[in-house]
Amino acid sequence: MDISFLTFALVLALAYANGTNDVSKAIATLVGSGVTHYRAAILWGTAWTVAGAAFATLVAGAMVKTFSNGLLQTGTILSPTVALAILFGAMVWVLVASRTGLPVSTTHALTGAIVGTGLMAFAGEGLLWPAIGKKIALPLLLSPFLAFGLSLLLHPAVRRAAAKWGGTCLCLMPASRALFTIDARGSTRTVFQSTAFGQPVVAVPAQCNRAGLRGLAVGLDTIHWLSSGLASFARGTNDAPKIVAMLLLGSTTATWPSMWFQFAAFGGVACAMGLGSYLGGLRVTEVMAEKVTRMDHAEGLTANLTTSTLVLCSGWLGWPVSTTHVSSSAIIGIGLLKGITAVRWTTVRDMVLAWMITLPAAGGFAALAYVLLSRFS
Repeated sequence: MDISFLTFALVLALAYANGTNDVSKAIATLVGSGVTHYRAAILWGTAWTVAGAAFATLVAGAMVKTFSNGLLQTGTILSPTVALAILFGAMVWVLVASRTGLPVSTTHALTGAIVGTGLMAFAGEGLLWPAIGKKIALPLLLSPFLAFGLSLLLHPAVRRAAAKWGGTCLCLMPASRALFTIDARGSTRTVFQSTAFGQPVVAVPAQCNRAGLRGLAVGLDTIHWLSSGLASFARGTNDAPKIVAMLLLGSTTATWPSMWFQFAAFGGVACAMGLGSYLGGLRVTEVMAEKVTRMDHAEGLTANLTTSTLVLCSGWLGWPVSTTHVSSSAIIGIGLLKGITAVRWTTVRDMVLAWMITLPAAGGFAALAYVLLSRFS
Protein backbone atom coordinates (compact mmCIF):
# COMPACT_ATOMS: atom_id res chain seq x y z
CA MET A 1 0.00 0.00 0.00
CA ASP A 2 1.30 3.47 -0.89
CA ILE A 3 2.62 5.20 2.23
CA SER A 4 0.91 8.54 1.43
CA PHE A 5 -2.44 6.81 1.02
CA LEU A 6 -1.98 5.03 4.34
CA THR A 7 -1.06 8.31 6.03
CA PHE A 8 -4.19 10.00 4.70
CA ALA A 9 -6.30 7.02 5.81
CA LEU A 10 -4.91 7.31 9.35
CA VAL A 11 -5.54 11.07 9.33
CA LEU A 12 -9.20 10.34 8.55
CA ALA A 13 -9.26 7.65 11.25
CA LEU A 14 -7.91 10.11 13.83
CA ALA A 15 -10.52 12.67 12.72
CA TYR A 16 -13.21 10.03 13.22
CA ALA A 17 -11.86 9.24 16.70
CA ASN A 18 -11.81 12.95 17.51
CA GLY A 19 -15.47 13.21 16.56
CA THR A 20 -16.48 10.33 18.83
CA ASN A 21 -14.90 12.02 21.84
CA ASP A 22 -15.16 15.74 21.27
CA VAL A 23 -18.66 16.34 19.93
CA SER A 24 -19.89 16.04 23.51
CA LYS A 25 -18.00 19.12 24.67
CA ALA A 26 -20.42 21.58 23.05
CA ILE A 27 -23.74 19.74 23.20
CA ALA A 28 -23.71 18.13 26.64
CA THR A 29 -25.28 21.24 28.16
CA LEU A 30 -28.27 20.96 25.79
CA VAL A 31 -29.09 17.54 27.19
CA GLY A 32 -27.96 18.22 30.74
CA SER A 33 -30.24 21.24 31.08
CA GLY A 34 -33.22 19.49 29.47
CA VAL A 35 -33.38 21.48 26.23
CA THR A 36 -33.42 18.43 23.97
CA HIS A 37 -32.62 14.72 23.73
CA TYR A 38 -29.32 13.07 22.87
CA ARG A 39 -29.85 12.28 19.20
CA ALA A 40 -31.02 15.79 18.30
CA ALA A 41 -28.13 17.34 20.23
CA ILE A 42 -25.56 15.08 18.55
CA LEU A 43 -26.97 15.83 15.10
CA TRP A 44 -26.81 19.56 15.84
CA GLY A 45 -23.24 19.33 17.13
CA THR A 46 -22.20 17.22 14.16
CA ALA A 47 -23.46 19.74 11.62
CA TRP A 48 -21.69 22.67 13.26
CA THR A 49 -18.50 20.66 13.81
CA VAL A 50 -18.29 19.90 10.10
CA ALA A 51 -18.90 23.57 9.30
CA GLY A 52 -16.16 24.66 11.71
CA ALA A 53 -13.69 22.11 10.37
CA ALA A 54 -14.35 23.28 6.82
CA PHE A 55 -13.97 26.92 7.86
CA ALA A 56 -10.57 26.07 9.36
CA THR A 57 -9.27 25.81 5.79
CA LEU A 58 -9.35 29.61 5.64
CA VAL A 59 -8.15 30.64 9.11
CA ALA A 60 -6.00 27.89 10.62
CA GLY A 61 -2.63 28.47 8.98
CA ALA A 62 -0.90 29.18 12.29
CA MET A 63 -2.19 25.98 13.88
CA VAL A 64 -1.14 23.88 10.88
CA LYS A 65 2.34 25.38 11.03
CA THR A 66 2.67 24.71 14.76
CA PHE A 67 1.84 21.02 14.50
CA SER A 68 3.56 20.30 11.17
CA ASN A 69 6.99 21.87 11.72
CA GLY A 70 6.88 24.06 14.81
CA LEU A 71 7.84 21.27 17.20
CA LEU A 72 10.80 19.81 15.27
CA GLN A 73 14.38 20.94 14.86
CA THR A 74 15.16 22.46 11.48
CA GLY A 75 16.74 19.84 9.24
CA THR A 76 15.33 16.88 11.16
CA ILE A 77 14.89 14.03 8.68
CA LEU A 78 11.73 12.06 9.24
CA SER A 79 11.11 8.61 7.90
CA PRO A 80 7.62 7.93 6.49
CA THR A 81 6.85 5.77 9.50
CA VAL A 82 7.06 8.71 11.91
CA ALA A 83 3.77 10.30 10.82
CA LEU A 84 2.09 6.89 10.72
CA ALA A 85 3.21 6.12 14.28
CA ILE A 86 2.05 9.51 15.58
CA LEU A 87 -1.35 9.16 13.97
CA PHE A 88 -1.75 5.59 15.17
CA GLY A 89 -0.81 6.39 18.76
CA ALA A 90 -3.15 9.37 19.03
CA MET A 91 -6.02 7.58 17.28
CA VAL A 92 -5.85 4.44 19.42
CA TRP A 93 -5.87 6.34 22.68
CA VAL A 94 -8.75 8.64 21.71
CA LEU A 95 -10.82 5.65 20.56
CA VAL A 96 -10.09 3.78 23.80
CA ALA A 97 -11.14 6.83 25.83
CA SER A 98 -14.33 7.28 23.80
CA ARG A 99 -15.22 3.64 24.25
CA THR A 100 -14.90 3.96 28.03
CA GLY A 101 -16.72 7.30 28.16
CA LEU A 102 -13.71 9.40 29.16
CA PRO A 103 -13.52 12.93 27.70
CA VAL A 104 -9.88 13.38 26.65
CA SER A 105 -7.99 15.90 24.54
CA THR A 106 -6.97 15.12 20.96
CA THR A 107 -4.42 17.94 21.29
CA HIS A 108 -2.90 16.18 24.28
CA ALA A 109 -2.96 12.86 22.44
CA LEU A 110 -1.18 14.29 19.39
CA THR A 111 1.41 16.01 21.57
CA GLY A 112 2.10 12.80 23.48
CA ALA A 113 2.32 10.83 20.25
CA ILE A 114 4.78 13.33 18.74
CA VAL A 115 6.99 13.20 21.83
CA GLY A 116 6.78 9.41 22.15
CA THR A 117 7.67 8.85 18.51
CA GLY A 118 10.42 11.49 18.66
CA LEU A 119 12.02 9.82 21.66
CA MET A 120 11.95 6.45 19.94
CA ALA A 121 12.98 7.64 16.45
CA PHE A 122 15.82 10.04 17.27
CA ALA A 123 16.15 9.98 21.06
CA GLY A 124 14.31 13.27 21.35
CA GLU A 125 17.14 15.27 19.78
CA GLY A 126 14.99 16.41 16.86
CA LEU A 127 12.27 17.84 19.10
CA LEU A 128 12.07 21.55 19.93
CA TRP A 129 11.47 21.23 23.65
CA PRO A 130 11.11 25.00 24.30
CA ALA A 131 8.47 25.20 21.54
CA ILE A 132 6.64 22.19 22.94
CA GLY A 133 6.57 23.87 26.33
CA LYS A 134 5.56 27.32 25.08
CA LYS A 135 3.23 26.47 22.21
CA ILE A 136 1.65 23.28 23.54
CA ALA A 137 2.14 22.65 27.25
CA LEU A 138 1.53 26.21 28.47
CA PRO A 139 -1.79 26.78 26.64
CA LEU A 140 -2.98 23.33 27.67
CA LEU A 141 -2.14 23.99 31.32
CA LEU A 142 -3.66 27.47 31.38
CA SER A 143 -6.88 26.71 29.49
CA PRO A 144 -8.69 24.90 32.37
CA PHE A 145 -8.02 27.81 34.74
CA LEU A 146 -9.08 30.37 32.14
CA ALA A 147 -12.30 28.46 31.48
CA PHE A 148 -12.99 28.05 35.18
CA GLY A 149 -12.47 31.77 35.85
CA LEU A 150 -14.40 32.97 32.81
CA SER A 151 -17.40 30.81 33.65
CA LEU A 152 -17.48 32.27 37.16
CA LEU A 153 -17.35 35.81 35.72
CA LEU A 154 -19.97 35.24 33.02
CA HIS A 155 -22.54 33.32 35.00
CA PRO A 156 -23.94 36.13 37.20
CA ALA A 157 -24.68 38.24 34.10
CA VAL A 158 -26.18 35.28 32.25
CA ARG A 159 -28.28 34.37 35.28
CA ARG A 160 -29.67 37.92 35.58
CA ALA A 161 -30.45 38.06 31.86
CA ALA A 162 -32.18 34.68 32.01
CA ALA A 163 -34.28 35.76 34.98
CA LYS A 164 -35.56 38.81 33.09
CA TRP A 165 -36.07 37.02 29.81
CA GLY A 166 -39.72 37.14 28.80
CA GLY A 167 -39.34 35.56 25.37
CA THR A 168 -39.19 37.41 22.08
CA CYS A 169 -41.30 37.11 18.96
CA LEU A 170 -40.35 38.42 15.52
CA CYS A 171 -43.54 39.28 13.64
CA LEU A 172 -43.63 40.53 10.06
CA MET A 173 -46.56 42.94 9.74
CA PRO A 174 -46.34 44.79 6.40
CA ALA A 175 -50.01 45.77 6.52
CA SER A 176 -49.66 47.65 9.82
CA ARG A 177 -46.24 49.13 9.05
CA ALA A 178 -45.73 49.54 12.79
CA LEU A 179 -43.53 48.33 15.62
CA PHE A 180 -45.42 47.22 18.71
CA THR A 181 -44.33 46.19 22.17
CA ILE A 182 -46.56 43.83 24.10
CA ASP A 183 -46.32 43.34 27.85
CA ALA A 184 -46.96 40.17 29.84
CA ARG A 185 -50.71 40.93 30.02
CA GLY A 186 -50.98 41.22 26.24
CA SER A 187 -51.41 44.99 26.16
CA THR A 188 -49.93 46.61 23.06
CA ARG A 189 -48.18 49.94 22.60
CA THR A 190 -47.11 51.50 19.33
CA VAL A 191 -43.42 52.34 19.35
CA PHE A 192 -42.95 53.22 15.69
CA GLN A 193 -45.30 53.93 12.78
CA SER A 194 -43.97 54.00 9.21
CA THR A 195 -45.47 56.43 6.70
CA ALA A 196 -44.00 54.75 3.61
CA PHE A 197 -45.86 51.91 1.91
CA GLY A 198 -44.33 48.58 0.94
CA GLN A 199 -41.85 48.53 3.84
CA PRO A 200 -42.17 45.39 5.98
CA VAL A 201 -41.99 46.02 9.71
CA VAL A 202 -40.58 43.65 12.32
CA ALA A 203 -42.28 43.74 15.69
CA VAL A 204 -40.61 42.49 18.85
CA PRO A 205 -43.34 41.81 21.44
CA ALA A 206 -42.65 40.12 24.73
CA GLN A 207 -45.66 37.80 24.67
CA CYS A 208 -46.57 36.89 21.08
CA ASN A 209 -48.88 34.02 21.85
CA ARG A 210 -50.83 36.03 24.40
CA ALA A 211 -51.22 38.87 21.90
CA GLY A 212 -52.34 36.51 19.16
CA LEU A 213 -49.47 37.44 16.83
CA ARG A 214 -47.74 34.94 14.61
CA GLY A 215 -43.98 34.92 14.39
CA LEU A 216 -40.72 33.14 15.19
CA ALA A 217 -40.40 32.70 18.94
CA VAL A 218 -36.89 33.34 20.25
CA GLY A 219 -36.50 32.32 23.87
CA LEU A 220 -33.74 31.09 26.14
CA ASP A 221 -33.90 27.69 24.43
CA THR A 222 -33.04 29.33 21.12
CA ILE A 223 -30.06 31.18 22.60
CA HIS A 224 -28.85 27.93 24.15
CA TRP A 225 -29.07 26.14 20.78
CA LEU A 226 -27.13 28.94 19.11
CA SER A 227 -24.41 28.97 21.78
CA SER A 228 -24.05 25.21 21.45
CA GLY A 229 -23.73 25.51 17.69
CA LEU A 230 -21.10 28.22 18.11
CA ALA A 231 -19.13 26.05 20.54
CA SER A 232 -19.28 23.10 18.11
CA PHE A 233 -18.17 25.37 15.28
CA ALA A 234 -15.26 26.58 17.43
CA ARG A 235 -14.27 23.02 18.25
CA GLY A 236 -14.18 22.04 14.58
CA THR A 237 -12.11 25.10 13.74
CA ASN A 238 -9.68 24.33 16.56
CA ASP A 239 -9.24 20.58 16.08
CA ALA A 240 -9.26 20.05 12.31
CA PRO A 241 -5.95 21.85 11.57
CA LYS A 242 -4.07 19.85 14.22
CA ILE A 243 -5.10 16.63 12.52
CA VAL A 244 -4.58 17.88 8.97
CA ALA A 245 -1.09 19.11 9.94
CA MET A 246 0.07 15.50 10.18
CA LEU A 247 0.03 15.39 6.37
CA LEU A 248 2.73 18.09 6.36
CA LEU A 249 4.73 16.73 9.30
CA GLY A 250 8.38 17.70 8.97
CA SER A 251 7.76 20.16 6.14
CA THR A 252 10.05 23.20 6.43
CA THR A 253 7.48 25.58 4.96
CA ALA A 254 4.16 23.97 5.95
CA THR A 255 2.79 24.72 2.48
CA TRP A 256 0.39 22.56 0.50
CA PRO A 257 1.29 21.00 -2.87
CA SER A 258 -1.81 22.64 -4.32
CA MET A 259 -4.97 24.40 -3.22
CA TRP A 260 -7.04 21.40 -4.27
CA PHE A 261 -4.97 19.13 -2.04
CA GLN A 262 -5.55 21.48 0.89
CA PHE A 263 -9.31 21.56 0.28
CA ALA A 264 -9.38 17.77 -0.07
CA ALA A 265 -7.47 17.32 3.20
CA PHE A 266 -9.70 19.65 5.23
CA GLY A 267 -12.84 18.37 3.52
CA GLY A 268 -11.97 14.76 4.27
CA VAL A 269 -11.14 15.55 7.89
CA ALA A 270 -14.37 17.56 8.29
CA CYS A 271 -16.46 14.67 6.97
CA ALA A 272 -14.63 12.11 9.12
CA MET A 273 -15.09 14.26 12.24
CA GLY A 274 -18.77 14.55 11.44
CA LEU A 275 -19.15 10.81 10.92
CA GLY A 276 -17.42 10.03 14.20
CA SER A 277 -19.51 12.63 16.01
CA TYR A 278 -22.81 11.23 14.78
CA LEU A 279 -22.04 7.52 15.07
CA GLY A 280 -19.92 7.42 18.20
CA GLY A 281 -20.52 10.56 20.24
CA LEU A 282 -23.19 9.26 22.61
CA ARG A 283 -21.09 7.61 25.32
CA VAL A 284 -18.93 10.61 26.25
CA THR A 285 -21.90 12.98 25.88
CA GLU A 286 -23.75 10.99 28.56
CA VAL A 287 -20.85 11.49 30.97
CA MET A 288 -20.57 15.23 30.32
CA ALA A 289 -24.33 15.81 30.41
CA GLU A 290 -25.36 13.78 33.44
CA LYS A 291 -22.40 12.72 35.56
CA VAL A 292 -20.52 15.96 36.35
CA THR A 293 -23.25 18.27 37.68
CA ARG A 294 -26.90 19.08 37.04
CA MET A 295 -27.44 22.17 34.90
CA ASP A 296 -30.30 24.54 34.16
CA HIS A 297 -30.67 26.84 31.15
CA ALA A 298 -28.48 29.65 32.41
CA GLU A 299 -25.73 27.32 33.61
CA GLY A 300 -25.58 25.41 30.33
CA LEU A 301 -25.57 28.67 28.39
CA THR A 302 -22.69 30.02 30.47
CA ALA A 303 -20.63 26.87 29.89
CA ASN A 304 -21.18 27.06 26.13
CA LEU A 305 -20.37 30.76 25.94
CA THR A 306 -17.16 30.14 27.87
CA THR A 307 -16.16 27.26 25.62
CA SER A 308 -16.92 28.98 22.34
CA THR A 309 -15.21 32.23 23.36
CA LEU A 310 -11.95 30.65 24.49
CA VAL A 311 -11.73 28.05 21.73
CA LEU A 312 -12.52 30.49 18.91
CA CYS A 313 -10.01 33.05 20.19
CA SER A 314 -7.28 30.46 20.67
CA GLY A 315 -7.92 28.93 17.25
CA TRP A 316 -7.66 32.34 15.60
CA LEU A 317 -4.39 33.05 17.43
CA GLY A 318 -2.96 29.60 16.75
CA TRP A 319 -2.94 28.50 20.39
CA PRO A 320 -3.73 24.78 20.65
CA VAL A 321 -5.98 24.73 23.70
CA SER A 322 -7.98 21.66 24.54
CA THR A 323 -11.73 21.89 23.95
CA THR A 324 -12.06 19.04 26.44
CA HIS A 325 -10.28 20.93 29.20
CA VAL A 326 -12.11 24.18 28.46
CA SER A 327 -15.60 22.68 28.34
CA SER A 328 -15.12 20.35 31.30
CA SER A 329 -13.62 23.10 33.47
CA ALA A 330 -16.46 25.46 32.60
CA ILE A 331 -19.05 22.85 33.61
CA ILE A 332 -17.18 22.13 36.86
CA GLY A 333 -16.99 25.85 37.62
CA ILE A 334 -20.74 26.18 37.10
CA GLY A 335 -21.30 23.27 39.46
CA LEU A 336 -19.15 24.82 42.17
CA LEU A 337 -21.28 27.98 42.12
CA LYS A 338 -24.06 25.83 43.61
CA GLY A 339 -21.80 24.37 46.27
CA ILE A 340 -19.07 21.79 46.48
CA THR A 341 -21.59 18.96 46.88
CA ALA A 342 -23.23 19.81 43.54
CA VAL A 343 -20.23 18.37 41.67
CA ARG A 344 -19.83 14.62 41.27
CA TRP A 345 -16.20 14.41 42.27
CA THR A 346 -15.75 10.76 41.34
CA THR A 347 -16.49 11.67 37.73
CA VAL A 348 -14.18 14.68 37.91
CA ARG A 349 -11.45 12.46 39.37
CA ASP A 350 -11.78 10.02 36.48
CA MET A 351 -11.67 12.87 33.98
CA VAL A 352 -8.54 14.42 35.48
CA LEU A 353 -6.83 11.03 35.60
CA ALA A 354 -7.68 10.55 31.92
CA TRP A 355 -6.15 13.95 31.14
CA MET A 356 -2.98 13.00 33.00
CA ILE A 357 -2.73 9.58 31.36
CA THR A 358 -3.32 10.88 27.83
CA LEU A 359 0.23 12.14 27.20
CA PRO A 360 2.07 8.96 28.27
CA ALA A 361 -0.61 6.62 26.87
CA ALA A 362 -0.65 8.19 23.41
CA GLY A 363 3.15 8.44 23.51
CA GLY A 364 3.45 4.77 24.42
CA PHE A 365 1.10 3.63 21.67
CA ALA A 366 2.96 5.80 19.14
CA ALA A 367 6.38 4.52 20.23
CA LEU A 368 5.19 0.92 19.96
CA ALA A 369 3.72 1.61 16.53
CA TYR A 370 7.01 3.15 15.38
CA VAL A 371 8.98 0.09 16.48
CA LEU A 372 6.60 -2.29 14.69
CA LEU A 373 6.40 -0.20 11.53
CA SER A 374 10.18 0.17 11.38
CA ARG A 375 10.62 -3.59 11.39
CA PHE A 376 8.24 -4.08 8.50
CA SER A 377 9.30 -1.10 6.39
